[in-house]
Amino acid sequence: MSILTRFFPNKFNIFDLYEKQISYAVEAAKYFREVVSNGTIDAASLEKIHDLEHQGDDVAHEIIEQLNKTFITPFDREDIHSLAKEIDDIVDMINTITGRLLLYKLTKVDKNLVEFAEMIEQSVIGVSCAVKGLRDTKNIQSVKDACVEVNRLENMGDALRDKSLTQLFETEKDAIAVIKWKEIYQEAETILDICEDVAHVVENIIVKQV
Repeated sequence: MSILTRFFPNKFNIFDLYEKQISYAVEAAKYFREVVSNGTIDAASLEKIHDLEHQGDDVAHEIIEQLNKTFITPFDREDIHSLAKEIDDIVDMINTITGRLLLYKLTKVDKNLVEFAEMIEQSVIGVSCAVKGLRDTKNIQSVKDACVEVNRLENMGDALRDKSLTQLFETEKDAIAVIKWKEIYQEAETILDICEDVAHVVENIIVKQV
């Protein structure tokens, strides 16, 4: 058991709540990759992701509610709040992009979006590893490694966005389709940005604790 855990009230285990919250993000990312790869985006798939987003919201609200009632915290209150918000934003954005795909009737398999979805899944899994590692200060190196991987995937996402947009502008003749896919690619890259934001919050927590 870490020093942080010993000083944190048993009735409010922040690490359990964070791990529960990030588990919904991982499930949403995996499911998003599945439906994008199979071209099975429909009302049912959107509803499933929306349910995951709602469950994640509930955990985020619980973290903030308990934070307001707790005097001693394992790390800065601002960091606790920021981490809960950024994790919540991951699932929110996955829900948003899924809704856009359905609204725009972009349900065909798109190889660039599939590649984005695979990166998103890997990145969210990396975020999960980093968040889970906060439970014990002995895991600092594994947490750092996970954050580095998330940063690497964000850089790859930037390159994929540029490549996808270049191909789109060169090959798509329908102006409306260009507008739709441009938004989708940018939103997919935004999810990777948010994952990197989570990694930065985690790194900030580590720096203050070591």
